[in-house]
Parts: sequence; C-alpha cells; structure tokens
Amino acid sequence: MLIRYKKAFEKIAMGLLSFMPNEKDIKKLQQTIKQYEQEDDWQLFLWKIDDDIVGLIGVTIHNETVEIQHISVNPSHRLQGIGKNMLKSLKQIYEGKKIISNEYTAAFCEICEKEDGDFDE
Repeated sequence: MLIRYKKAFEKIAMGLLSFMPNEKDIKKLQQTIKQYEQEDDWQLFLWKIDDDIVGLIGVTIHNETVEIQHISVNPSHRLQGIGKNMLKSLKQIYEGKKIISNEYTAAFCEICEKEDGDFDE
C-alpha cells in the first residue's frame, strides 16, 4: 500500500533513498529529504507491507506531468513486484497526468513498460 511520507519515517526513507546511485552521500540525502518535506511540487510516497516500509517512490509535479525522481525497494524485498505496484498506484493517484521518468529511474520504468505495457514513459 502506498502511503504519503511523514517526518516520522525520515530515517527509513533516507535508508531507502541511499540505494539510489545519486543519493550515496549523507548531505545529499538530507538535502533530498528536505526538498520532499518543504517543496509542494515534490511528493514522496512509501510502500508499506503489514507494518514494514519496504519501498519508496518520489515525484515532482509539473502541471500535467509527474516526473519520477526516485524509486527504491529494500534489497531483501526485490523481485516481488513492489516497484511495479508502486508505479501502478502512482498512476491511480495522478490519474490523467503523464508519468515520466528521469535519468535515474528510466531503466527501471522501461523494464516495467516492457513487462506490463501500461507505463507512459
């Protein structure tokens, strides 16, 4: 289930973000979390299974376009369809908007599109 980020989940979110290639540095991680907390057009969502948060997806909203900035799944929960499910839930939340990827999320999104054929980018 996709839930909105709250400050209480900061450490978990930073841990998941650290799996992104461009988010290895602690200062960069803190800056990214701050953007999601303070900027209205930056939205961060967490994927929760039972009581565990195992993934995240972060987007920026530009009028009719939603750009995926970050997508990450805990390595022990990978290959279970969590990333694809996060994308599907995101499409439901932003129904009517075009979902696109950035340079860091493009490879994963392309895999999802090939397998499911229903991703915009």
